Amino acid sequence: MTHRPATFAALLGLTRAASAIGDFWIQDDFCARVKGASDDHPVTYQDPDTKAETVHGTADGRKACLTHCLTYVATQALVAGAGARALGIQVHPVAAAAALAISFGSHYAADRRIPGKGLLEQLANKTGTGGFYKLTAHGMNGAFQLDSAWHHGWETVAALVATTKATTR
Repeated sequence: MTHRPATFAALLGLTRAASAIGDFWIQDDFCARVKGASDDHPVTYQDPDTKAETVHGTADGRKACLTHCLTYVATQALVAGAGARALGIQVHPVAAAAALAISFGSHYAADRRIPGKGLLEQLANKTGTGGFYKLTAHGMNGAFQLDSAWHHGWETVAALVATTKATTR
């Protein structure tokens, strides 16, 4: 018998925790700094150990974002999978794969933050929150807040998809 509301709440909580772990603990410094690089807006990265500086464009930005999103989704799969197992929730494999694909795609789209061209910046400008997106004063970072809200929304969609045909053991 499926207890969808409880199953959904449990998977959403697991996904949210995994998201924070993947974004803030698993993502390395290189990916965090370079994932928005483009040929028009290159990123200079300084290795924290060697202090060597390298310049990165579009190809490296895409690769860094891809690497981050793969480790992010792998973290979600491990945390949500282990948590669901511990809670006795059996997630349908196709639903789990679809949920992870949603998470991967939405995360990549948001994290390729090319100045003036990134999806979140464009959405913020079109919805009248462009000023908030650029806010970096008063202890606030608008881009970070809007990024978090974007991810929370898509994690909710992914959790809904993941609970499709889910059962309790």
